[in-house]
Amino acid sequence: MKSYFTRKIMAWNEGENTRKMPWKGEKDPYKIWLSEIILQQTRVEQGWSYYLKFIENFPTIDQLAKSPPEKVFKLWEGLGYYSRCRNLIATAQFIHTHYKDMFPTSHADVLALKGVGAYTAAAIVSFAYNQSYAVVDGNVQRVLSRFFGIETPVDSAKGKALYAALAQELLPAGRAGIYNQALMDFGAVVCKPQNPLCNNCPLRKKCIAFSESKVAILPVKEKKIKRSQRWFYYLVLRHKDTVYIRQRTGKDIWQHLYEFVLTEQPKKLPLEKLMRSPVCEIYFKNGTVSSVSEEYKQQLTHQTIHGQFIEIEIPYGFVPGDAFEKVKWKDLDRFAFPKLILTYLKEKNVNLS
Repeated sequence: MKSYFTRKIMAWNEGENTRKMPWKGEKDPYKIWLSEIILQQTRVEQGWSYYLKFIENFPTIDQLAKSPPEKVFKLWEGLGYYSRCRNLIATAQFIHTHYKDMFPTSHADVLALKGVGAYTAAAIVSFAYNQSYAVVDGNVQRVLSRFFGIETPVDSAKGKALYAALAQELLPAGRAGIYNQALMDFGAVVCKPQNPLCNNCPLRKKCIAFSESKVAILPVKEKKIKRSQRWFYYLVLRHKDTVYIRQRTGKDIWQHLYEFVLTEQPKKLPLEKLMRSPVCEIYFKNGTVSSVSEEYKQQLTHQTIHGQFIEIEIPYGFVPGDAFEKVKWKDLDRFAFPKLILTYLKEKNVNLS
């Protein structure tokens, strides 16, 4: 079964795999690392253009390491999960300082880099150096679960260990990089989560899920994501062609990105109640509400952010606090904002190119 599986995957890759990606076949560990960080929790279609932008702006790791963080965050803008961008910057600077811009070659050293887990480390060393480490992502787990009929939950400790061990056993000697990419491609275009191409699958003769009609229920997951609800009310304080913004700090979402004056409420509030709340009252008393937006929504992994924007025209000399800076409305494109605010600004016809 195992040799059959590996042989069929390699044959499919050589004869039928037409999946194209700009980083596919890449041997430069820097570019492989960059693509893998971008693709963490991101679809290939979305990450594609970001990868090209980063390679254009930072062709080498030293250029990334030496770039102002604000520029890196601006290029990352809209991709989400900004901890990845912080890790990207920190790791580039670490390699620049400790490895003199030479990407580490050992699996242990790559795994020790900030923001690099088992999957990313295996991808880098197998693709760049052809080292025998199996890459195990959701695509790989799905193919293995269906073909071998594994019902152990993929998100359990036992399941993760089982899939990792099995994937390692299946690696063909001396061809780890090609095989890893082929198996991930196979999961993406043939053994898909929904509507897999079972009738044209080269594995179907020995696929347990296919023979036992379990394709729709495999792989098994034991955990369901619970999402919290948060309500963000942004007070867009404007004076003629200027507006106040600040950079987010702390360990909450969107750290280092910019925002308007923000008040978070435990539940949805009508404007009348918001105006009377202690933290907002001073802004409404010193200004005039010019517009109130519809409710915007951004879905994160474990939380849903509900956002509303209240534009307030304030008098000259009114300052919301030391943390805020006054900028021209037309200059907002120089700052990196979370997707929620970007959506609002685009609808306000702010040039964010």
